[in-house]
Amino acid sequence: MDVGILGPLEVTAGATRLELGGPRRQIVLALLTLEAGRLVPVDRLIDAVYGSDPPSTARVQVQICVSALRRLFAPYGDGPRIATRPEGYLLRIAGERVDLRRFEDQAARGRDLRDAGRPAEAVASYRSALAQWRGPALHGLDGELIRAVASRLDEQRAGVLEDRVELELELGRHRDLIPELTALAERHPLRERPQGLLMLALYRSERQADALEVYRRARRTLVDQLGIEPSAWLQRLERDILTRDPRLGPPPAHDHRLPAVTVPRLLPTDIADFTGRRPETAAVERHLTAAGEAGLAVPLVVVSGRPGVGKTTLAVHVAHRLTAVHPDGQLFVDLRGHTIRPVDPMRVLERFLRVLGVPGTMLPGTLDERAEMYRHLLSGRRILVVLDNAGDEGQVVPLLPGTPPSAVLVTSRSRLAGLPRTGHVEVGLLDAEHAVELLSRVAGAERVREEPEEAAALAGLCGRLPLALRVAGARLATRPHWTLAQLVERMENETRRLDELDHGGLGIRASFSLTYEGLGPDARRLFRRLALPDFPLVSGWAAAALLDRPYAAAQDVLDTLADAHLVEIAGEGRGLRSRYRLHDLIKVFARERLTAEEPEPERDAALERVLGALLFLTEEAHRSLYGDDARVLSAAPRRPLPGPLTGRILAEPMEWLERERGVILAGVRQAAQAGHAGLAWDLAESAVALYEARVHLDDWRETHAVALEAARRAGDRRGEAVMLASTGSLHIVERRFGEARRRLEDAAGLFRAVGDDVGEALAVRNIAFVDRLGGRPDDAASRYARALETFRRAGDLVSQAYVLQSVAVIELERGDAEAARRTLAEALDLTRRGGSRRVEAQVLYRLGETYLALDRPDDAAGAFADALAVVEDAGDPIGRAFALCGLAAARLRRGRLEECAAALDDALRAAVDAGDRLTEARALLGLGELDLARGEPARAAGRLRRALGLSRGIHAPALESRVLALLAQADGAGS
Repeated sequence: MDVGILGPLEVTAGATRLELGGPRRQIVLALLTLEAGRLVPVDRLIDAVYGSDPPSTARVQVQICVSALRRLFAPYGDGPRIATRPEGYLLRIAGERVDLRRFEDQAARGRDLRDAGRPAEAVASYRSALAQWRGPALHGLDGELIRAVASRLDEQRAGVLEDRVELELELGRHRDLIPELTALAERHPLRERPQGLLMLALYRSERQADALEVYRRARRTLVDQLGIEPSAWLQRLERDILTRDPRLGPPPAHDHRLPAVTVPRLLPTDIADFTGRRPETAAVERHLTAAGEAGLAVPLVVVSGRPGVGKTTLAVHVAHRLTAVHPDGQLFVDLRGHTIRPVDPMRVLERFLRVLGVPGTMLPGTLDERAEMYRHLLSGRRILVVLDNAGDEGQVVPLLPGTPPSAVLVTSRSRLAGLPRTGHVEVGLLDAEHAVELLSRVAGAERVREEPEEAAALAGLCGRLPLALRVAGARLATRPHWTLAQLVERMENETRRLDELDHGGLGIRASFSLTYEGLGPDARRLFRRLALPDFPLVSGWAAAALLDRPYAAAQDVLDTLADAHLVEIAGEGRGLRSRYRLHDLIKVFARERLTAEEPEPERDAALERVLGALLFLTEEAHRSLYGDDARVLSAAPRRPLPGPLTGRILAEPMEWLERERGVILAGVRQAAQAGHAGLAWDLAESAVALYEARVHLDDWRETHAVALEAARRAGDRRGEAVMLASTGSLHIVERRFGEARRRLEDAAGLFRAVGDDVGEALAVRNIAFVDRLGGRPDDAASRYARALETFRRAGDLVSQAYVLQSVAVIELERGDAEAARRTLAEALDLTRRGGSRRVEAQVLYRLGETYLALDRPDDAAGAFADALAVVEDAGDPIGRAFALCGLAAARLRRGRLEECAAALDDALRAAVDAGDRLTEARALLGLGELDLARGEPARAAGRLRRALGLSRGIHAPALESRVLALLAQADGAGS
């Protein structure tokens, strides 16, 4: 915790400025700080707060102030910051944490060095002492005692300042001092010493007349205001100037092996409209102020982020906030690291050394020697070095101090992981609120208040990028006749967006170009091509396809772009799961470079490769889940990946499909737009494994509508049939059986017309499912038989197994459980040979139902448990709910009512979350049966009526009849 009284009273804890409360509390703290570590009597505190006429409650009020301060400081120390003694209180704080103590210590050191004949070093100490001041002492506090203390402190400051200036005159710096002395003399017209020092500096600068005019003005002021003549010293100085006394001439040059360190102030002006960034500001300040205390390492923080995100603005803002922490000065340089001609560290060190007082004749000739001198001059001093826009570690390392307490703040578009840093702060986009606030500060608050929706839209079009927001705000500020809506309309045209974000030397395109031109050929090529696919996120496999390079090489290039912050890493994935995105404005720039630098055939080929790789991986994920089942495929080109790499990417196929869900949706759209109809419908149909298992019905509907339209435009009848058939399956999942039948029958007709027997069999198989649920088992059995014959001719084991388990359901419903068991045994063998875990789970579920019909509940429980394991491994929520319903039925038969209830409750939650009404009805049916077993017919009737409504709503007569039977039983038991 640091306390400052040399200026407004201020207490900071790390990067946090504490709110001290009202004037009385602040006066108490000010007195305690003045005597930090020493006892302050209560009477003195009362006198400071109330003066000569305190109220009767004064002592209590002081106690209240002390208690409030104790609570405020409690989190920032090992014990109470304010100790109580019988006579009063004392503030427990280290001397170096109080700016007054730092000022007094440095001033005393300066006097000692002056007396020891070391004027240059004395000047440096005096400068360090004066750097502690932020304004008049205790500014803003009132009271007779406070005013007296503040006046004394201000007098001390003036004395140290005059001592420093006098020493600098001895060192021959008279010309440099004239502006400062002029201001000092005007500020203190009744103090003779500044007037005399200004006269001497002017005389030594060969300005005798100006020096004498200063004397005449000072004399007139003293006579007019005080009625006295100038002192003998000032009068003698005037005579010596008139007679050109040789003793007043410049002193001889000092011969020092190394000059004393001056106090550099190289920071650019802080940004008046600095907005947001509180977490980032706090993090940078925390690293810079805390890191050096624990060891010998120099605190070094790297602030990184994309072009235009405000890294420099943040760094300069923080550096200004920390001037009191680094009183010995601040060095700043723009390294221009991402330009064609970055600044050489040799040149930077020349500038820094000159600023630190090294004359040109003493500058070493090599980089290593300059770095050694630089480190020597910074040793033991609190100087903050700000290295802006560093390109790489090589630019930074020669500019690092050797030891604390100096600190370094680096900004870069790269992360500079090779530096021995103590902290790294990533600067991202502004949030929506702060983006609008920044726009308001630049363009005008009233205009933003008048058009709040347009302001939010404009912030969005700027991508919440601070540089873009400043440019847009500046354009509005210089065009008061524009509305925000006008600029929004102009920027909505993506091809002109970067043109609109160019104003008065500020430009987004120029900022991006600097980074782009600094990349290697492969990185520039990949950056351009990342604008080709409309994917929300890009993985390493996509980069490999775009570059037409091996995966590892493409990943390296992608990481190069991430280091340059032209792409950002998205999410928590690592390794093969890493994914990247382009910021909207950067993507616009990438499209510009793509159009300008790559011929259309190369662009088309790259897009076809990346969509082909997406299709390949999606099909492989489907195959991992369903095995080699019957599918109708297009002639679209695939871009296979190496087998081991494919295996690693698709180690968890359902999770991969879920992760790339947005990419698949975008891929279907883009393939359709580019005229690749076969690729579009093939990709859409391959993704159904995901859409069905995870109940992403909107994606299923949208991808198929887009691909169906593309197939019809291209005259692709087979593709049209595939999309109709798959849309029919979607309607089955939605329990829209009438619409499902129409789509499936249309698909079957198209498959027949193009001579595709397998496609027709797939459609017929699903029509049979609709027949069975609609209470037409004979029609269903007939269609299943036709489909089964086709699949056997085609040698499709998985599709045969699927049809057989459906046939077994009909056999069960007809009461022939033994026939169903034999059918399912054959289906289980086929699906395991075919490698489809999902169909295996369906067969196991039907086998569990069959065992229940055969009154073998233990075997049923085993089959349902095996099915549950498969669907949980695949991440299939509806399959899981089905399996839980079956397992609950087996537990009910075995008399395990509590375990049955737990499984059914879990199944009902899963069905409701997935929005699957059929499974919800099955779970409610099971719960109704459980209630009857528990002897609770009224409760059972309530659940069964809900199940009845659901089964009727989805037109499932077989399920409806089972519900009605149990409902009659519940009503009978209740009455």
